[in-house]
Amino acid sequence: MNRFFPIIATLIIIVLLGGGGFTILQATAPKPEQADEKLEGLSVFSQQIERGDLTFTVEAQGDVRPQREIIVAPQLAGRIAYVSPDFIDGGFIEAGQVLVRLESADYELGVVRAQAVVASAEQRLERENAEAVIARQDLDELGITDSSPLARREPQLLDAQANLNSAKAQLADAELALRRTAIIAPFTGRVRQETVDIGQFVGIGQSLGQIFATDIVEVSMPITDEELGRLGIPIAFAETEVQKGPDVTFRASVGGQPREWTGRVTRSAAAVNTQTRLINVIAELADPYGAGADNGAPMAPGLFVSASIAGASLKDLHIAPRAALRGGDQIFIGDAGEGKLRIFDVDLVFSNTQGAWFRSDDIKVGDLAIVSPIQAPFDGLSIRILERLSDGTIFRHTQAGGAAEAPPQTVSASSIEGGSR
Repeated sequence: MNRFFPIIATLIIIVLLGGGGFTILQATAPKPEQADEKLEGLSVFSQQIERGDLTFTVEAQGDVRPQREIIVAPQLAGRIAYVSPDFIDGGFIEAGQVLVRLESADYELGVVRAQAVVASAEQRLERENAEAVIARQDLDELGITDSSPLARREPQLLDAQANLNSAKAQLADAELALRRTAIIAPFTGRVRQETVDIGQFVGIGQSLGQIFATDIVEVSMPITDEELGRLGIPIAFAETEVQKGPDVTFRASVGGQPREWTGRVTRSAAAVNTQTRLINVIAELADPYGAGADNGAPMAPGLFVSASIAGASLKDLHIAPRAALRGGDQIFIGDAGEGKLRIFDVDLVFSNTQGAWFRSDDIKVGDLAIVSPIQAPFDGLSIRILERLSDGTIFRHTQAGGAAEAPPQTVSASSIEGGSR
C-alpha cells in the first residue's frame, strides 16, 4: 500500500495543476465582442402603388359579313338576252343598274294586247254614257218620274266602268311584267357570285347570282355575360342617338400585312345561346371599301377578325402589379420604416397581366407592394425591401432611424441573388 501512495499523490497534483491552469486561462482570456447589428430579414422586391383610371377592354373574334346580301333571281321565266359586264364575280355595281335582262318580245306583245282591251273598254263606256243621257231625256219627255235604274241605264253604265277598270289593271300587269324583264340592282355593292349567261333559259325564282351592299359590314362576336357587363350594355341593346355603342378596333392580316379598322357596337342579341351560354354583340363598320378602309385595304366580307371592344371606365382606383395580389383579395405591402411585411385585404375590381386595380382605405399611393414570392407569410415578417429603378439599378429602402440621414443605397442584383427567393 505504501508503495502506491507516491503514484496517487502525483496524479492528484497533476489534476489540481491542470484545473487551476484552465481556470486562470478562462479568467484571463479576452471576451468576444457582442454584435450590435440586427439580423436582416428576407430580401424582397417591391413596386410602388399608383393611382389611375380603369377602362375595360373586351377581346372577341368573329367573321365579317355584309349587312345586306341577296340572291339575284327573276320574277318571270324567259331567256337571258343581256348580262351587265359588271355582273361578274367581284364586280362593282350601282343602285338602279340593270344586271340581267330577259327577252321582252312576249311581254311587249302582252302590253299591246292590254292597251287594245283598254281602248275597247273606253269606247264602250263612252257609248253607255251617251245612251244613258238619251234614256234620261226620253223619260223626261214622257213625264215618267218613277223610272227604274235599268230604264235609266245605270247598271249598264256601271258594268262598262268596271270593264274599263279591269282592262286598265290588265294593262298595268302587262307593263309590270315588261319592266320585270330587267333585273335591277337594289343597292350599291359588289357581286359575290354570278351563275348565268346570255341565251340561258331561267325560271321564276332561279338563282342568277349573289350580291351584297358595301355601305356597312358587321361582325357578330360571342362574349360572356361578365364581359357584357364590362362593356356597360344590357342584353337586347340597341344603339340610339343618345346612347352610342362602345368603340371597336378590328384587326386582321390582309395581303400579308396587319390591318386595323375602327367601328362601333350597334346592338346585342336579344337572347343567350342555350348551347354555348354566350351572348352575341354586333359591331358595324361603315363604308368598308372607302373611308372605312385601312390605307386602301377593305374589311371585306368573309375575313376573320379579332376585335378589342372599349368598355366602361372606372375612376380613381389604386393600381398594383399583378404579382402583388395574393389569394385574390390581399396585397402585401412593405413597411420601409419598420422593415416589416404588412398584409391588407382589398376590394379587388379587376386584374390581368397588366396589373391589379382595387380600392382600399389602408393602402396609399407610393406604398411598396411586394412582388416577390414569400413562403409562409405573416403580418410583421421581417423583410429587406428592394426596388428596381428605371435605370436598372436596385434601390434598398433603409429601416427606421436611417432613412432620413443615409444617402440612397443601391446594390447589385448579384449581391441579393437568392435572397428574394
